[in-house]
Amino acid sequence: MSKKILRKNILNIRKKNYKNYLKIKYLLLISLFKKLNIFKNKKIGGYFPINYEFDCFEILKKLEKAGYKISLPITKKKSRMDFFEWSFNEPLVIGKFGIPEPFKRKKIYPDVVLVPLVAFDKYKFRLGYGGGYYDRYIQYIKKNRKIISVGMAFSFQELKKIPINKNDQKLDFIFTENGFK
Repeated sequence: MSKKILRKNILNIRKKNYKNYLKIKYLLLISLFKKLNIFKNKKIGGYFPINYEFDCFEILKKLEKAGYKISLPITKKKSRMDFFEWSFNEPLVIGKFGIPEPFKRKKIYPDVVLVPLVAFDKYKFRLGYGGGYYDRYIQYIKKNRKIISVGMAFSFQELKKIPINKNDQKLDFIFTENGFK
């Protein structure tokens, strides 16, 4: 099945099931950070959840209160993006795709990136919306520094195998409402 058809099918399933999966075990994600020695003053790249995506804002609030620096992406031309520092007490502006982005523009390089996705497989590959923003960012940043990528999804978004190409980046972890896959 093509990525386009898979994407459409999973997005429909996610929209129908979103409300049934709102109880999320956030402490499991924090326990992973502790296990990986990711402590205070580390930088976390999050995302503004849209289109019934796994809502990472609750965990970002907890991490910010615990002393982590939070950032959100800003998209650029040629399917590129960077992360910019942001706090929950700061305003957001609507970006070119209608997604809220940080108003202030202090670019940072996260130690951990929380990655939204449409679907994933047991090999930790993801199916996104098709723009390649996260794949390009992860590929670029891993050339220059160590980064941990954590896909954020509902368990029903898991597929047997995602069709991949040479540009698709494998994630380090997948986090669902039940914990890690």
